[in-house]
Amino acid sequence: MSATVLAVVLSLFSAVAYAAAAVAQERLASRDPGSGMARMLASGAWWGSVVLNASAALLHVVALKYGPLTVVQPLGALTLVAAVPMGARVAGRRVSATEWRGTAYTLIGLAAILVTASGAAPENVLSTPEALAVAGVTAALIGLLARRGTRPGLRHATGSGFASGVASALTQTVTVAATDRSESLLSVQVIGVALLVAAFAAGGLLLSQVAYRGGLGAPLAVVTLANPLAAAVIGLSLLGERLQGGAAGVLLALSGAGVAAWGVVLLSRVTPQPAVAPSKVVASGGPAAEDPVAAHPVAAVLALESAKAAAEQGLVPRQPKQPGHLTSL
Repeated sequence: MSATVLAVVLSLFSAVAYAAAAVAQERLASRDPGSGMARMLASGAWWGSVVLNASAALLHVVALKYGPLTVVQPLGALTLVAAVPMGARVAGRRVSATEWRGTAYTLIGLAAILVTASGAAPENVLSTPEALAVAGVTAALIGLLARRGTRPGLRHATGSGFASGVASALTQTVTVAATDRSESLLSVQVIGVALLVAAFAAGGLLLSQVAYRGGLGAPLAVVTLANPLAAAVIGLSLLGERLQGGAAGVLLALSGAGVAAWGVVLLSRVTPQPAVAPSKVVASGGPAAEDPVAAHPVAAVLALESAKAAAEQGLVPRQPKQPGHLTSL
């Protein structure tokens, strides 16, 4: 098995694990949105989602060891693709035609990118000056994007995507340098870059939380697209990664990126449809209000929007108005 194929397989498993963890977290949040930290820590299901997230992150790190950034980072969009059937299944509904189209476009675009971006396992790493320069430029861009102004959601989403992409590029530097024993685990390069990884990963998470306050669809698409863009710029300009096929390969990669981007936008624009719950018989014998419990598959990916289930009033007996009056069955 070639290094690129191994990286693709690991990225696939990572995407599925991320999607499953996020769906589980979203369902837990919607089931009991008011639970505190202590109750959450005592939940076995929550810890299961944490294990899934950690496993997905580990698979992503290993994939960066065997595959170039131009291959591994775009495959992060597969998390959305995996979440579509998962989110639909737990919500008790069918996958919509728009979701199928978005999934198809995303897969076709990623296939085109893989054809042109596939290459040998990464050997080059960012030097300490290069890592510091990338970190400085990215921090400056994020600072500009985070200023007050119009469209704060899209600007914070762009900053989040840049931060996450740079964090992955720096992670690859740490992983390759450490596993190839070109640098000691206690060297300034490994420790310093690892600290930068932690800073940008945390910053990307915080920026995404701010970005989604005003809505999910457009900011989510921007995050998903800005992440591989930042990583690709670093890989092509600093790490010696190249696209296959010359000018035709570049054109194919750009076309694939456009098709995949449109697929991501379609997935992020899907309007959640409430699942129709069976009618509940209330005290008066009439049907109770239907309970919208469907979760948007994209919201499940990021576990940012909790579906607020309506109270099941049909299960609560009606209080008697007069002494001796029995509630009808």
